[in-house]
Amino acid sequence: MASTADFKNGLCLEFNHDIYTITEFQHVKPGKGAAFVRTKMKSLTNGKVLDKTFNAGEKVTTARVEKRSHQYLYADDMGLHFMDNDTYEQIRIDEKLIERANLMKEGQMVDVLIHAETETPLTVELPPFVELMITYTEPGIKGDTATNALKPAIVETGATVMVPLFVEQDIMIKVDTRDGSYSERVK
Repeated sequence: MASTADFKNGLCLEFNHDIYTITEFQHVKPGKGAAFVRTKMKSLTNGKVLDKTFNAGEKVTTARVEKRSHQYLYADDMGLHFMDNDTYEQIRIDEKLIERANLMKEGQMVDVLIHAETETPLTVELPPFVELMITYTEPGIKGDTATNALKPAIVETGATVMVPLFVEQDIMIKVDTRDGSYSERVK
């Protein structure tokens, strides 16, 4: 059990016969009346987002979730396939349950969140940054660097990332997986 004082981003809760993770929360103390906590929670089983307000001090049931390292193998029409490198056991997770799944490349190591009591895989956490090769982007126009202008670039996984004008094709870049943005060129 946990109270609303224990809320933090990433906390997993059992709520309405489902498992949710807190993506945002805000403690509100109005001038009149009791304090409360506004939360935005995402279901780890179906990906739906729920806005819920809890009274301050309210008790909630936390879910036991374990992070296990897996290797991303491939994607097909059944979902995304991962392998535990210790046991060689393979699992499948639906692509809609994974944020920014289009930034994963085959062979990459990721953390899979697994419900400890039922041993069911819930979602995948990517590393904070991934290095990807740009397969296509328009050439930058010389002299057009006065502003922080961005252009679309397609990376090796098929995702589109907005990059600065000076970034060219066949260059490795570092992409922030939390928001899918360009971070820097890889040297």
